[in-house]
This record gives sequence, structure tokens and C-alpha cells, in this order.
Amino acid sequence: MGAWLAAVQYIQANSTRFIQAVEVHLWLSAAALLIAAAICVPLGILTSRSRSSAAVALGIINTLRVIPSLAIILIVFPFLGLGPRPALLALIVLACPPILVNTDAGFRNVDPAIVEAARGMGMSPSQVLWQVQAPLALPVIVAGFRTATIEVVASATLATFIGSGGLGDFIAAGLALNDSKLLLVGAVPVALLALTAEILLSGLERRLRLRTA
Repeated sequence: MGAWLAAVQYIQANSTRFIQAVEVHLWLSAAALLIAAAICVPLGILTSRSRSSAAVALGIINTLRVIPSLAIILIVFPFLGLGPRPALLALIVLACPPILVNTDAGFRNVDPAIVEAARGMGMSPSQVLWQVQAPLALPVIVAGFRTATIEVVASATLATFIGSGGLGDFIAAGLALNDSKLLLVGAVPVALLALTAEILLSGLERRLRLRTA
């Protein structure tokens, strides 16, 4: 209890610094997820329609998936330098695989009979895509986005190693100083952010699945 109380007191005494760290953490996470979604959702739609494109894109993404985020940061550091850009790039790479894989799976697994029925009703290709396929694929896409969000929120702590700030600063300081109070100040908010994202996106996914059932 002593460490928990000390952590609360530290946050109260350093509220401005703590809020800034949370804001940086959220900004990095949100920016990485939005950029990854902007890249991978259209790409996933494309790969779902072409087996050759799927083989190439998914192969590249799955290869990148095995590279640790910290390794990516260290690789691009000589080119991008200190600051948020290396961390943002690493988080985008981390977020892309689940979003791309689930988008591809969501569109690929739409019942062909439903698509043919929509075409038979005279719907244009764009109408079939956005009014029929996209709503049916959305629960699977959200599931991928949920996985990506949890991974990105947890990994954004690595930004501290290249001077980007965020909640990782407290974790790194706690490890360096063997200070459990600082570890709690950094780790507990990250865990709460990840848990909140899991609850919200899981609820959204369930509602979407019920709507499309």
C-alpha cells in the first residue's frame, strides 16, 4: 500500500507533468492507429479481391510483424533522429498487421450469394462495397483494430528511449532508480488505457455482430 499511496501523492504533486505524459502517450497511439487504418483498410479491401496482391501484402506485413518495435526504433533512429517520428513509425508498423489481416478476412468472407443478390438488384460496384460488404465486414475489422489498439497502447511506452516522452518516461525512471512508485505511475495508467480500449472496442464489436447476425 505504501508504494500505491506514494504513487498517488507523486501524481498529485506533479500533475502537470503527468497529464502531459498521458497526452503524449494518447497522441502517439491515436496517430499510429489512424495512419495504420488509413493504409491498411483500403489495402485489405484490395487484397480481398486479388489472391496475388494478398500473398504479397500479407507476406510483407507478417514479416514486419516479427520485428520488435524497439528494434524498428533503433533501425530508423539514425535517419529520423530523436523525437516522436521513430516511435510513431514503429507503432504504425505494429498496428498494421492485425488491421490488414482482419480487413482482408472480413471482406473475403462476405457470403458471395449476398453480393450476387445485391448486384442482381442493380446496385453499382461502389454501392455493393459500401452498403453491403463493408457493414458485414465491419465487425471483423473492428476486432483487428481492437488488437492493434491494445498492442499500440502498451508499446507506446518505448517512445521514451528516443526522447519522445509519454508514460514510458516514468517506467524507465522507475527501473533506473529502482523506484516502485515511479513504475506504478507509468505502468498503471498504461494498463488502464489498454483495459478501457479493450472494453469499449469489445462492446462495439459485439453490437456490430448482433446487428449483422
